[in-house]
This record gives sequence, C-alpha cells and structure tokens, in this order.
Amino acid sequence: MWYLFNRFLKRFFDVVLCSVALVILLPVWLIIAIAVKCDSEGPVLFAQERRTKNGRIFKMYKFRSMVVNAESMGAGLFNYENDPRVTRTGRFLRTSSLDELPQLWNVVKGDISIVGPRPCVVYELGDFDTLNRKYKKRFEVRGGITGLAQIKGRNENSWDEKVTYDNIYIDKFKKQGIWLDIKIIAGTVAKVFRKQDIYEEKADESMNDAEAAKLAEEEIIRIAHMPDGEIPEKTEVAN
Repeated sequence: MWYLFNRFLKRFFDVVLCSVALVILLPVWLIIAIAVKCDSEGPVLFAQERRTKNGRIFKMYKFRSMVVNAESMGAGLFNYENDPRVTRTGRFLRTSSLDELPQLWNVVKGDISIVGPRPCVVYELGDFDTLNRKYKKRFEVRGGITGLAQIKGRNENSWDEKVTYDNIYIDKFKKQGIWLDIKIIAGTVAKVFRKQDIYEEKADESMNDAEAAKLAEEEIIRIAHMPDGEIPEKTEVAN
C-alpha cells in the first residue's frame, strides 16, 4: 500500500511540477530556440528514440546541441570533451543542462518521470529481449530526466556503475518513496550549478573519439548480455 501510494504521489508530483515549469519557462524556451536556429542549420529540437519502462520505445526531446546527423559522425552516441560536433550554443546548453528542458513535456505525457533511470537509446544496450537480469531490472520503472546515477557521478561512471545505481534507486524508492526523489532533484540542481561530470571519459586517452566510442559501445553490450551472476557488483552507495 505504501509503495502504491508513493507511485501515485510521484506521478502527481511529476505532472504538477513539470506543467508549472513548462509555463514559467516559456520565455527561456523561446530564447533558446532562437539561439539554436541562429547558430547552425537544422531543427531546434532533437528527437531520439529511447527506451523507458518495460522497454517501451518513445521519442525523447532535447534542444539540439550538435550539428545535424551527429549520431552518424565521430564518437556516435558518446560525447567527449572538445567534441567538434557540438555547436557553440550547444556547448552552453550542455554545460547548463538546458538542452534537457523539452523532456518536461515527456514527463507530462507519461513517457518518463523527473527521477528515474536515464532512458537509453534503443540500440545502446544491444538486443533488449536478451539483456541479463541486472540490466533488465532498470526498466521496471519509468526512465527519468535525472536519477541516482546522475548525482553520483553522471558521465564519469561506467555504464555498469550507472545500472547499479539505477537498481539501487528502484529498491530504495520502495522504502523511501517520494522523499528520495526530492533528495535526488536537490542533488541534481547542485550538480548542474557546479558543472560537474559533463563529458564522458575515454578508457584509453591515446585513442581518438571514434575509436574510444567503438570500444566503449562493445564493452557496454558485452556486459549487458553476460550471464546472470557473472557481473561484479563494484559500486558502493552511502545512505
């Protein structure tokens, strides 16, 4: 009963907070839209297919921060420091996390929540149906704009560490409820103001962006499909 109540409260909190934010931040949206359009050719918004609860695919929106078709260039889904695909306006949007604002609409629609596991790109983890138990667990709840993994390291964490934090969040929410979301939102705001862990780290600094991204992508998919029980649980989280 406690868990069901908190799920209802979480959804109510999501809809009310994001609906109010959408209205209040409308002038900011307009300013960003003009800046994006003036800075480079292409649409203002970037839509990408991602996975949320139970693996459902939806279109997640962001303000475009890269050149058009950036996914098929260089590092693909990865964003390392000094990435040439990022526009001038896009660099500011990413540093300030303002590129994520359109996801408030995804929350209102019910695709994601404010807090939850960060939705992965549809092909990022390989075949969804054959994911191991650890990686499947993070899809038990709606994805989120932010989450425990984002305040515990963001892009400096490996994918496996992020999944560990995502699963810890799922377990902790059953006990702490909406209070956990409030703490994570507060931690996210602090992280954004400190501008920490914006870029991903290469496993080998001698590699160029494309080589490092290819190696990282292969490793992510390999671990996501390892047999249950063979993935080491390295991440420790303080209460």
